[in-house]
Amino acid sequence: MSSLVPPPAGKEPKNERVREILAAALEEFFQQGFAAARLDAIAERAGIGKGTVYLYFDSKETLFEEAVRSVILPVIDRIETVALTPQGSAEMLLRAMITTFYREVVATDRRRLLRLLIAEGGRFPRLVSFYHSEVLSRGMTAMSHVLRYGVERGEFAPTSAIDYPQAVMGPALVGVIWKLLFDEIQPIDLERLCDAHLEIVLRGLIARN
Repeated sequence: MSSLVPPPAGKEPKNERVREILAAALEEFFQQGFAAARLDAIAERAGIGKGTVYLYFDSKETLFEEAVRSVILPVIDRIETVALTPQGSAEMLLRAMITTFYREVVATDRRRLLRLLIAEGGRFPRLVSFYHSEVLSRGMTAMSHVLRYGVERGEFAPTSAIDYPQAVMGPALVGVIWKLLFDEIQPIDLERLCDAHLEIVLRGLIARN
């Protein structure tokens, strides 16, 4: 699990300590859920005292938000960089964005964040609002930029999907749910699912003369 948290910018003890706390927090949230997660258990996982956690984070909510940022925002940043300053074909950019989502989210423990939000979001709306504003909204905005870029270039038809990037990403969310719930019963090949996803979406988007 600690591999999800990116290495600190330097080797300062503070950076390393924060990294260890965030990694321990993610594992505790994934294993216990948000409501049942305890700061003393997170501290124990990190090999520190509970009071040390409070030196860096003033609440469990703040710790959750920073842990999510540590593993998701680097992915969102890369997607935004590609989408907001597009170069080359829109099809190539769309392929890169969807493939990145499969590789960096669907195929990793990052997908477990969605299970946690679905399970506990009703009781903790702050967590849902945070994830929407910091992750989901940015991802959908980036996707919209690429889709509109494709229309402007004449590559994509101006279909209703242009206004609903959620529809374009739908099969990937099916992949997340399948991996979380059904993969032990019927394993799914994510690489082939990604190929099928791209085929379906591009057939619907590519402009026909």
